Amino acid sequence: MGQALGLIQVDQSTVAIKESFGKFDEILGPGCHFLPWCIGKQIAGYLSLRVQQLDVRCETKTKDNVFVNVVASVQYRALADKASDAFYRLTNTREQIQSYVFDVIRASVPKMNLDDAFEQKNEIAKAVEDELEKAMSMYGYEIVQTLIVDIEPDEHVKRAMNEINAGNISELFLSFTEIAARMRVAANEKAEAEKILQIKRAEGDAESKYLAGVGIARQRQAIVDGLRDSVLAFSENVPGTSAKDVMDMVLVTQYFDTMKEIGASSKSSSVFIPHGPGAVKDIAAQIRDGQLQARML
Repeated sequence: MGQALGLIQVDQSTVAIKESFGKFDEILGPGCHFLPWCIGKQIAGYLSLRVQQLDVRCETKTKDNVFVNVVASVQYRALADKASDAFYRLTNTREQIQSYVFDVIRASVPKMNLDDAFEQKNEIAKAVEDELEKAMSMYGYEIVQTLIVDIEPDEHVKRAMNEINAGNISELFLSFTEIAARMRVAANEKAEAEKILQIKRAEGDAESKYLAGVGIARQRQAIVDGLRDSVLAFSENVPGTSAKDVMDMVLVTQYFDTMKEIGASSKSSSVFIPHGPGAVKDIAAQIRDGQLQARML
């Protein structure tokens, strides 16, 4: 009803932007105003004069190559006497302020070590506030206060600090350059320990293979001794037999035992090249020749 009669209400801590045929006319303060819309008068919009807050998180790197997240809190408000500039000259006030905060922080923090950044938080906030005040005043905004509320190092850096503090509380205030040096020493010691483990593992493997070879040699020696004793005992008990006859009989017996074991298994994967029993004589000759050559060597 009020709008139909040309009456508008402007709330407290708010101003209205009045236009006449699309051109800025005047600023209307809180209260009731007559607006004859029939002759081209209209309200372009409203502007709050209350203090607003913008939290900005900016990632940057310190002088000692530590990545940090700097959280800045900016409190600002529009000026009543410059409300037209604040309304018309900026499209997105918050993005504009955020851009200036990024620029100042990324220009200031890389000049400091991490320890200095914690100690000089107020200096960083003052630099941000000065730059914002200078830039935003021409747009009709006042920077009330700027605070650096938090500086968060990278998670790996915080973990390294906690490990050092757990080991020795007196090292609480070590610089991050010293922390990096300690981490390098720890890495070298870890690599040396791994090297020793590999050497010991190789020595154990070599010893294991040596002992396996000794066991195989003793097994073969026992087999040879057993065969020799069997041949000698058979020759003494059966007159007229020679050692050659006994060896041929032993080989034939082993041959048929092997064939029996293969035939008894339904899942055998052994393959025999076709040959007749007469070939056993050739096999026996080859074994004897090998044993004679070994004795000569």
